[in-house]
Amino acid sequence: MNRCDHLAMQPMYGVCHYVILNIYDACFRGEISGLENIPAQGSFILAANHASLLDPPIVGCHVPRQFSFFARSSLWKPGLATWWLDAVGTIPVDRDGSTDVMAAKRVLQALRAGRPIIMFPEGTRSRDGQLQAPKSGLGMFACRAAVPVLPARIFGSFDAFGRSRGLRLGTPIHVTYGPVLQPDDFDDPAAGKERYQRASEKIMSAIAALEVPQPLVV
Repeated sequence: MNRCDHLAMQPMYGVCHYVILNIYDACFRGEISGLENIPAQGSFILAANHASLLDPPIVGCHVPRQFSFFARSSLWKPGLATWWLDAVGTIPVDRDGSTDVMAAKRVLQALRAGRPIIMFPEGTRSRDGQLQAPKSGLGMFACRAAVPVLPARIFGSFDAFGRSRGLRLGTPIHVTYGPVLQPDDFDDPAAGKERYQRASEKIMSAIAALEVPQPLVV
């Protein structure tokens, strides 16, 4: 699945998707694998590791569908940034999404309306590029919405633009999209208070198991 109809997206999202995909090809071009695993329709959560500010646009630009994104509510400040965040359909959320009732409602509404969401189980960017322990927020949304989860792993984004690092154009960033997890694969209602945390941990384990894509042999 790699054909993208930008005209089917909201105007600003479609423009940004097209521009970001071309920037990736010019500045960070790497190997992409598992595109066949991306659901062609219906709602799902794309769950990926998080080591760079580049992660959201790069993991989203290879998917020919419009996503809704999370972003910290503190980013909504007067000016162009707020206009752009709203124009591309970003959902404001507190750092701990599980305590933000309004954000939770918006996310669940989007999923129930058939729109996919991108989430990062770790909650914030890794400080050293290594995978971090997941938080329970992803598990809560995945279990309550009962939607499939597409695990994805990004390789190289920390080297390209990690915390306390300057932007390094030309650094390859690779993405692997793994097999879709169905709710029965991660949700255990009998787990009680640990239900959402365990779901997040199972999804994070699926992300950790993904390997860097290998170059295609022509």
